[in-house]
Amino acid sequence: MEPLTHFLTGAVLSRAGFNRKTALATFTMTIGAEAADIDLVVNLRGPIYGFAHHRGITHSFVGVPLVALGVVAGTWVWHRFRRRFWPPKVRPGYPTTPRWGLLYLLAVLAGLSHILLDFTNSYGVRPFEPFSYRWYAWDIVFIIEPLLYVVLLGGLVVPAILRLVSEEVGARPKGPPGRVAAVLALFGMLLVWGVRDYQHRRAVTALQSGVYDGAEAKRVGAFPYPLNPFQWYAVVETENRFDRMLVNSLSGQVDPEERAQVRYKLEETPVTLAAKQSYLGRVYLDWSRFPVEEVQKREPPQPGYIVRFQDLRFRYPNSSRGVLSAGVVLDPELSVTEYLWPAFGGKEVAVAPR
Repeated sequence: MEPLTHFLTGAVLSRAGFNRKTALATFTMTIGAEAADIDLVVNLRGPIYGFAHHRGITHSFVGVPLVALGVVAGTWVWHRFRRRFWPPKVRPGYPTTPRWGLLYLLAVLAGLSHILLDFTNSYGVRPFEPFSYRWYAWDIVFIIEPLLYVVLLGGLVVPAILRLVSEEVGARPKGPPGRVAAVLALFGMLLVWGVRDYQHRRAVTALQSGVYDGAEAKRVGAFPYPLNPFQWYAVVETENRFDRMLVNSLSGQVDPEERAQVRYKLEETPVTLAAKQSYLGRVYLDWSRFPVEEVQKREPPQPGYIVRFQDLRFRYPNSSRGVLSAGVVLDPELSVTEYLWPAFGGKEVAVAPR
Protein backbone atom coordinates (compact mmCIF):
# COMPACT_ATOMS: atom_id res chain seq x y z
CA MET A 1 0.00 0.00 0.00
CA GLU A 2 1.03 3.63 -0.28
CA PRO A 3 2.60 5.23 2.83
CA LEU A 4 -0.47 7.03 4.20
CA THR A 5 -2.39 3.79 4.76
CA HIS A 6 0.61 2.32 6.61
CA PHE A 7 0.98 5.39 8.85
CA LEU A 8 -2.74 5.44 9.65
CA THR A 9 -2.75 1.72 10.43
CA GLY A 10 0.15 2.11 12.86
CA ALA A 11 -1.58 5.00 14.62
CA VAL A 12 -4.88 3.11 14.88
CA LEU A 13 -3.13 0.00 16.22
CA SER A 14 -1.58 2.11 18.96
CA ARG A 15 -4.88 3.79 19.84
CA ALA A 16 -6.50 0.37 20.21
CA GLY A 17 -4.98 0.20 23.68
CA PHE A 18 -1.22 0.01 23.40
CA ASN A 19 -0.84 3.74 24.04
CA ARG A 20 -2.22 3.09 27.54
CA LYS A 21 0.67 0.72 28.32
CA THR A 22 3.71 2.86 27.55
CA ALA A 23 4.70 6.33 26.56
CA LEU A 24 5.69 6.84 22.89
CA ALA A 25 3.57 3.92 21.71
CA THR A 26 1.78 5.95 19.04
CA PHE A 27 5.02 7.49 17.76
CA THR A 28 6.75 4.10 17.63
CA MET A 29 3.91 2.21 15.93
CA THR A 30 3.16 4.96 13.41
CA ILE A 31 6.79 5.08 12.27
CA GLY A 32 7.20 1.31 12.59
CA ALA A 33 4.23 0.66 10.32
CA GLU A 34 5.97 2.42 7.41
CA ALA A 35 9.63 1.78 8.25
CA ALA A 36 9.91 -1.27 5.95
CA ASP A 37 9.93 1.08 2.96
CA ILE A 38 13.37 2.22 4.02
CA ASP A 39 14.48 -0.21 1.31
CA LEU A 40 13.74 2.57 -1.19
CA VAL A 41 17.23 3.92 -0.44
CA VAL A 42 18.62 1.18 -2.69
CA ASN A 43 17.27 3.22 -5.61
CA LEU A 44 20.40 5.32 -5.14
CA ARG A 45 22.19 2.48 -6.95
CA GLY A 46 19.81 2.84 -9.86
CA PRO A 47 16.16 2.06 -10.61
CA ILE A 48 16.78 -1.51 -11.81
CA TYR A 49 18.69 -2.41 -8.66
CA GLY A 50 16.00 -0.70 -6.60
CA PHE A 51 13.27 -2.66 -8.38
CA ALA A 52 15.12 -5.92 -7.73
CA HIS A 53 15.34 -5.29 -3.98
CA HIS A 54 12.09 -3.43 -3.27
CA ARG A 55 9.79 -5.33 -0.90
CA GLY A 56 12.68 -7.61 -0.12
CA ILE A 57 14.40 -8.28 3.19
CA THR A 58 12.80 -5.35 5.04
CA HIS A 59 9.39 -6.79 4.11
CA SER A 60 10.24 -10.25 5.44
CA PHE A 61 9.74 -12.03 8.74
CA VAL A 62 13.52 -12.05 9.17
CA GLY A 63 13.87 -8.35 8.44
CA VAL A 64 11.01 -7.03 10.57
CA PRO A 65 12.79 -7.53 13.95
CA LEU A 66 15.89 -5.79 12.56
CA VAL A 67 13.91 -2.84 11.20
CA ALA A 68 12.10 -2.66 14.57
CA LEU A 69 15.46 -2.19 16.29
CA GLY A 70 16.12 0.81 14.10
CA VAL A 71 12.66 2.21 14.84
CA VAL A 72 13.16 1.90 18.60
CA ALA A 73 16.62 3.46 18.33
CA GLY A 74 15.09 6.40 16.47
CA THR A 75 12.37 6.65 19.11
CA TRP A 76 15.03 6.78 21.84
CA VAL A 77 16.85 9.61 20.04
CA TRP A 78 13.58 11.51 19.65
CA HIS A 79 12.75 10.92 23.31
CA ARG A 80 16.11 12.30 24.46
CA PHE A 81 15.83 15.31 22.17
CA ARG A 82 12.31 16.09 23.28
CA ARG A 83 13.10 15.81 26.98
CA ARG A 84 15.94 18.28 26.59
CA PHE A 85 14.43 20.88 24.27
CA TRP A 86 10.66 20.32 24.38
CA PRO A 87 9.58 18.56 27.59
CA PRO A 88 6.14 16.96 27.19
CA LYS A 89 3.29 17.99 29.46
CA VAL A 90 2.14 15.50 32.08
CA ARG A 91 -1.47 14.55 31.37
CA PRO A 92 -3.63 12.61 33.83
CA GLY A 93 -4.03 8.95 32.88
CA TYR A 94 -1.29 8.99 30.23
CA PRO A 95 1.86 6.87 30.61
CA THR A 96 4.90 9.05 31.21
CA THR A 97 7.73 6.51 31.05
CA PRO A 98 8.74 4.58 27.91
CA ARG A 99 8.92 0.82 28.36
CA TRP A 100 11.60 0.04 25.81
CA GLY A 101 11.09 -3.71 25.68
CA LEU A 102 7.38 -3.26 25.06
CA LEU A 103 8.06 -0.54 22.49
CA TYR A 104 10.29 -2.96 20.60
CA LEU A 105 7.48 -5.56 20.51
CA LEU A 106 5.06 -2.87 19.31
CA ALA A 107 7.50 -1.89 16.56
CA VAL A 108 7.63 -5.54 15.47
CA LEU A 109 3.83 -5.70 15.43
CA ALA A 110 3.66 -2.52 13.35
CA GLY A 111 6.23 -3.97 10.94
CA LEU A 112 4.15 -7.12 10.53
CA SER A 113 1.15 -4.92 9.70
CA HIS A 114 3.19 -3.47 6.83
CA ILE A 115 3.77 -6.93 5.35
CA LEU A 116 0.07 -7.78 5.70
CA LEU A 117 -1.08 -4.57 4.03
CA ASP A 118 1.34 -4.99 1.12
CA PHE A 119 0.20 -8.60 0.75
CA THR A 120 -3.38 -7.47 0.17
CA ASN A 121 -2.60 -5.73 -3.14
CA SER A 122 -1.39 -7.08 -6.48
CA TYR A 123 2.29 -6.09 -6.33
CA GLY A 124 3.00 -8.66 -3.64
CA VAL A 125 5.64 -9.34 -0.98
CA ARG A 126 8.41 -11.87 -0.33
CA PRO A 127 7.89 -12.56 3.38
CA PHE A 128 10.22 -15.59 3.57
CA GLU A 129 13.31 -13.93 2.13
CA PRO A 130 16.21 -14.85 2.33
CA PHE A 131 15.08 -18.50 2.53
CA SER A 132 12.62 -18.18 -0.34
CA TYR A 133 12.24 -15.41 -2.92
CA ARG A 134 8.75 -16.40 -3.97
CA TRP A 135 6.23 -13.58 -4.33
CA TYR A 136 2.84 -13.72 -2.57
CA ALA A 137 -0.14 -11.46 -3.29
CA TRP A 138 -3.78 -11.52 -2.19
CA ASP A 139 -5.02 -9.28 -5.03
CA ILE A 140 -8.01 -7.94 -3.11
CA VAL A 141 -7.27 -4.25 -2.50
CA PHE A 142 -6.10 -1.53 -4.87
CA ILE A 143 -2.80 0.12 -3.91
CA ILE A 144 -4.77 3.29 -3.08
CA GLU A 145 -8.01 2.34 -1.35
CA PRO A 146 -10.17 5.36 -0.37
CA LEU A 147 -12.50 3.22 1.76
CA LEU A 148 -9.61 2.32 4.06
CA TYR A 149 -8.87 6.03 4.44
CA VAL A 150 -12.42 6.58 5.63
CA VAL A 151 -12.27 3.69 8.11
CA LEU A 152 -8.85 4.53 9.54
CA LEU A 153 -9.28 8.29 9.65
CA GLY A 154 -12.66 7.77 11.30
CA GLY A 155 -10.97 5.74 14.02
CA LEU A 156 -8.60 8.65 14.72
CA VAL A 157 -10.66 11.77 14.05
CA VAL A 158 -14.00 10.90 15.64
CA PRO A 159 -12.52 10.42 19.17
CA ALA A 160 -10.68 13.74 18.85
CA ILE A 161 -13.93 15.51 18.00
CA LEU A 162 -15.79 13.82 20.86
CA ARG A 163 -13.04 14.78 23.27
CA LEU A 164 -13.29 18.43 22.26
CA VAL A 165 -17.03 18.28 22.85
CA SER A 166 -16.58 16.66 26.27
CA GLU A 167 -14.01 19.27 27.27
CA GLU A 168 -16.46 22.01 26.30
CA VAL A 169 -18.97 20.64 28.78
CA GLY A 170 -16.35 20.36 31.50
CA ALA A 171 -15.61 16.63 31.47
CA ARG A 172 -12.10 15.67 32.54
CA PRO A 173 -10.30 13.03 30.44
CA LYS A 174 -9.18 9.95 32.37
CA GLY A 175 -6.66 8.66 29.84
CA PRO A 176 -5.85 8.36 26.16
CA PRO A 177 -9.10 8.56 24.16
CA GLY A 178 -10.22 6.58 21.17
CA ARG A 179 -9.71 2.92 22.10
CA VAL A 180 -13.22 1.86 21.10
CA ALA A 181 -13.12 3.83 17.85
CA ALA A 182 -9.69 2.37 17.00
CA VAL A 183 -10.87 -1.18 17.62
CA LEU A 184 -13.93 -0.53 15.46
CA ALA A 185 -11.68 0.88 12.73
CA LEU A 186 -9.58 -2.28 12.77
CA PHE A 187 -12.73 -4.40 12.53
CA GLY A 188 -13.83 -2.14 9.68
CA MET A 189 -10.58 -2.87 7.86
CA LEU A 190 -11.13 -6.61 8.36
CA LEU A 191 -14.67 -6.20 7.02
CA VAL A 192 -13.37 -4.45 3.89
CA TRP A 193 -10.89 -7.27 3.36
CA GLY A 194 -13.57 -9.92 3.97
CA VAL A 195 -15.94 -8.44 1.39
CA ARG A 196 -13.12 -7.96 -1.09
CA ASP A 197 -11.85 -11.51 -0.60
CA TYR A 198 -15.31 -12.99 -1.11
CA GLN A 199 -15.89 -11.01 -4.28
CA HIS A 200 -12.39 -11.83 -5.53
CA ARG A 201 -13.05 -15.54 -5.12
CA ARG A 202 -16.30 -15.19 -7.08
CA ALA A 203 -14.47 -13.39 -9.88
CA VAL A 204 -11.71 -16.02 -10.04
CA THR A 205 -14.26 -18.86 -10.05
CA ALA A 206 -16.15 -17.26 -12.93
CA LEU A 207 -12.93 -16.88 -14.92
CA GLN A 208 -11.80 -20.45 -14.28
CA SER A 209 -15.11 -21.88 -15.47
CA GLY A 210 -14.96 -20.08 -18.83
CA VAL A 211 -13.72 -21.31 -22.21
CA TYR A 212 -11.66 -18.93 -24.32
CA ASP A 213 -11.77 -19.51 -28.07
CA GLY A 214 -12.16 -23.22 -27.39
CA ALA A 215 -9.33 -23.38 -24.85
CA GLU A 216 -9.44 -23.72 -21.09
CA ALA A 217 -7.61 -21.30 -18.86
CA LYS A 218 -4.16 -22.27 -17.58
CA ARG A 219 -4.00 -19.37 -15.15
CA VAL A 220 -6.31 -16.52 -14.25
CA GLY A 221 -5.96 -13.34 -12.25
CA ALA A 222 -8.55 -10.85 -10.99
CA PHE A 223 -7.28 -7.44 -9.89
CA PRO A 224 -9.21 -4.81 -7.93
CA TYR A 225 -10.47 -1.33 -8.68
CA PRO A 226 -10.68 1.27 -5.91
CA LEU A 227 -14.08 1.74 -4.25
CA ASN A 228 -16.06 -0.74 -6.39
CA PRO A 229 -15.74 -4.25 -4.86
CA PHE A 230 -17.69 -5.87 -7.71
CA GLN A 231 -15.60 -4.76 -10.71
CA TRP A 232 -12.36 -6.57 -11.43
CA TYR A 233 -9.79 -6.35 -14.17
CA ALA A 234 -9.07 -9.89 -15.32
CA VAL A 235 -6.24 -11.64 -17.16
CA VAL A 236 -6.68 -15.16 -18.49
CA GLU A 237 -3.75 -17.17 -19.84
CA THR A 238 -4.32 -20.05 -22.24
CA GLU A 239 -1.81 -22.12 -24.19
CA ASN A 240 -1.00 -19.50 -26.81
CA ARG A 241 -2.53 -16.19 -25.70
CA PHE A 242 -3.70 -13.84 -22.96
CA ASP A 243 -7.24 -12.47 -22.71
CA ARG A 244 -7.82 -9.18 -20.88
CA MET A 245 -11.31 -8.15 -19.82
CA LEU A 246 -13.53 -6.97 -16.99
CA VAL A 247 -15.51 -9.29 -14.75
CA ASN A 248 -18.47 -8.48 -12.50
CA SER A 249 -18.21 -10.56 -9.33
CA LEU A 250 -21.73 -9.67 -8.18
CA SER A 251 -23.42 -11.14 -11.26
CA GLY A 252 -20.64 -13.56 -12.19
CA GLN A 253 -20.49 -12.10 -15.71
CA VAL A 254 -17.17 -12.35 -17.53
CA ASP A 255 -16.58 -9.57 -20.05
CA PRO A 256 -20.10 -8.13 -19.65
CA GLU A 257 -19.36 -5.33 -22.15
CA GLU A 258 -17.80 -7.75 -24.69
CA ARG A 259 -14.62 -5.73 -24.96
CA ALA A 260 -12.07 -8.44 -24.28
CA GLN A 261 -8.61 -7.84 -25.73
CA VAL A 262 -6.45 -10.70 -26.94
CA ARG A 263 -2.66 -10.76 -26.79
CA TYR A 264 -0.94 -13.70 -28.52
CA LYS A 265 2.29 -15.03 -27.10
CA LEU A 266 5.47 -14.45 -29.09
CA GLU A 267 7.53 -17.35 -30.31
CA GLU A 268 10.83 -17.66 -28.49
CA THR A 269 13.76 -16.33 -30.54
CA PRO A 270 17.44 -15.66 -29.82
CA VAL A 271 16.49 -11.99 -29.35
CA THR A 272 13.88 -12.63 -26.67
CA LEU A 273 16.11 -15.22 -24.98
CA ALA A 274 18.98 -12.74 -24.78
CA ALA A 275 16.69 -10.14 -23.22
CA LYS A 276 15.27 -12.62 -20.70
CA GLN A 277 18.75 -13.73 -19.66
CA SER A 278 19.85 -10.15 -18.93
CA TYR A 279 19.88 -8.85 -15.34
CA LEU A 280 16.73 -6.82 -15.92
CA GLY A 281 15.02 -9.73 -17.68
CA ARG A 282 15.73 -12.14 -14.83
CA VAL A 283 14.55 -9.67 -12.18
CA TYR A 284 11.43 -8.68 -14.10
CA LEU A 285 10.34 -12.20 -14.94
CA ASP A 286 10.92 -13.37 -11.38
CA TRP A 287 8.43 -10.72 -10.20
CA SER A 288 5.99 -10.78 -13.10
CA ARG A 289 2.94 -13.05 -13.20
CA PHE A 290 1.59 -12.44 -16.72
CA PRO A 291 4.62 -11.22 -18.67
CA VAL A 292 4.50 -10.34 -22.35
CA GLU A 293 7.24 -9.09 -24.65
CA GLU A 294 7.38 -6.70 -27.57
CA VAL A 295 10.33 -6.79 -29.97
CA GLN A 296 11.31 -3.69 -31.93
CA LYS A 297 14.06 -3.83 -34.52
CA ARG A 298 16.32 -0.78 -34.60
CA GLU A 299 17.73 0.55 -37.82
CA PRO A 300 21.13 2.22 -38.48
CA PRO A 301 22.84 4.28 -37.20
CA GLN A 302 21.90 2.35 -34.03
CA PRO A 303 21.08 -1.15 -35.26
CA GLY A 304 19.91 -3.83 -32.89
CA TYR A 305 16.73 -4.60 -30.95
CA ILE A 306 14.59 -3.33 -28.11
CA VAL A 307 12.71 -5.97 -26.12
CA ARG A 308 10.08 -4.50 -23.81
CA PHE A 309 8.54 -6.41 -20.92
CA GLN A 310 5.09 -5.70 -19.55
CA ASP A 311 3.16 -7.46 -16.80
CA LEU A 312 -0.47 -7.58 -17.88
CA ARG A 313 -1.78 -7.47 -14.33
CA PHE A 314 -0.90 -3.76 -14.38
CA ARG A 315 -2.18 -3.09 -17.90
CA TYR A 316 -5.63 -1.97 -16.80
CA PRO A 317 -7.96 -0.74 -19.56
CA ASN A 318 -6.99 2.80 -20.58
CA SER A 319 -3.69 2.61 -18.68
CA SER A 320 -0.42 3.61 -20.31
CA ARG A 321 2.10 1.01 -21.41
CA GLY A 322 4.75 2.57 -19.19
CA VAL A 323 3.19 1.40 -15.91
CA LEU A 324 5.80 -0.99 -14.48
CA SER A 325 7.14 -1.85 -17.91
CA ALA A 326 10.82 -2.12 -18.80
CA GLY A 327 13.02 -2.57 -21.85
CA VAL A 328 16.31 -4.21 -22.80
CA VAL A 329 18.36 -2.72 -25.65
CA LEU A 330 20.47 -5.22 -27.58
CA ASP A 331 23.10 -4.65 -30.25
CA PRO A 332 23.17 -6.79 -33.44
CA GLU A 333 25.29 -9.40 -31.60
CA LEU A 334 22.57 -9.56 -28.89
CA SER A 335 24.71 -8.04 -26.18
CA VAL A 336 22.95 -5.71 -23.74
CA THR A 337 23.84 -2.04 -24.28
CA GLU A 338 21.34 -0.40 -21.91
CA TYR A 339 18.07 -0.82 -20.07
CA LEU A 340 14.96 1.33 -20.42
CA TRP A 341 12.98 2.18 -17.32
CA PRO A 342 9.71 4.15 -17.03
CA ALA A 343 9.98 7.65 -15.59
CA PHE A 344 7.47 10.35 -14.71
CA GLY A 345 5.33 11.63 -17.55
CA GLY A 346 5.37 8.35 -19.47
CA LYS A 347 8.97 8.81 -20.63
CA GLU A 348 11.74 6.25 -20.44
CA VAL A 349 15.19 6.71 -18.99
CA ALA A 350 18.24 4.81 -20.14
CA VAL A 351 20.10 2.86 -17.48
CA ALA A 352 23.56 1.40 -17.99
CA PRO A 353 23.67 -2.39 -17.52
CA ARG A 354 25.43 -3.83 -14.51
